[in-house]
Amino acid sequence: MIVIVYDIPDNKRRNSLSKFLEGYGNRVQFSVFECFLTLAETKELYIKIEKKVKPAEDNVRFYWISRHGTSKILTIGSQPPQPPPKSYIV
Repeated sequence: MIVIVYDIPDNKRRNSLSKFLEGYGNRVQFSVFECFLTLAETKELYIKIEKKVKPAEDNVRFYWISRHGTSKILTIGSQPPQPPPKSYIV
């Protein structure tokens, strides 16, 4: 699992990034997303986010949490992280 956190002072860039990240994971706090991505997907996402932010003003961090670590996450007031289903029935 990847936890992406950001601190972006510009409202337009911050809102743009949050809407963009909704396509990749679950928003668990105002500026925190949990994403279940492969390494290749994460690298692709990193490159896309680099183009959306201003490094001199914005701060975006990617934290890797191993499968073992994910199973040990404790939460208060929300459900523990859940990976998306492997398939959907339509």
